[in-house]
Amino acid sequence: MTESDNDARRANDRAAKERAYLRRMEKKQRAEEQRRQEQEKLLSEKRRTDEHFMREAIRQAKKAAKYNEVPIGCVLVKDGCVIARGYNRRNTDKTTLAHAELAVIKKGSRLLGDWRLENCTLYVTLEPCPMCAGAIVQARIPRVVAGSMNPKAGCAGSVLNLFQTPGFNHKVEFEHGILEQECSALLQKFFSELRVEKRPEKH
Repeated sequence: MTESDNDARRANDRAAKERAYLRRMEKKQRAEEQRRQEQEKLLSEKRRTDEHFMREAIRQAKKAAKYNEVPIGCVLVKDGCVIARGYNRRNTDKTTLAHAELAVIKKGSRLLGDWRLENCTLYVTLEPCPMCAGAIVQARIPRVVAGSMNPKAGCAGSVLNLFQTPGFNHKVEFEHGILEQECSALLQKFFSELRVEKRPEKH
């Protein structure tokens, strides 16, 4: 075999390796693109689900507003179904314990016959306060979805983060920003009207 034959063979080998490498890269890119599309589809479906149940929580918040309560609503979901609904009734019931989250935890536990709500998701229009965040941890709820954050009293990250506190034997996955504008608008409207009512009349 001549030197030119060897050169030609080496050139053919290199070309074959390059083609094989390009095929592998194309296959990898196709697989990555497919995974990306599947991930986007899952995230889109998850978002639609979260928005659906947040709208249920908003309906509860609007009930609170009708009773002149701070409009906070909540639902507890298990296996894709709402098993408990609640809204803020603190002034109506004359107790600080009448928060929306505590209402659905109580109802959900009664329905399931267990204080552990380990396979449930809690949807609430406003980030939970320390009392409710603590109850959520105690109830072993694995996931909480909030509409808007609560910079003055929120304990899922705003003031404190009881959901991810080191030393607790249960951690809670927390997401927020689902239908945030709608949830915030309810609160802003309520407090705006409240300020108008409390404004002294000018004579």
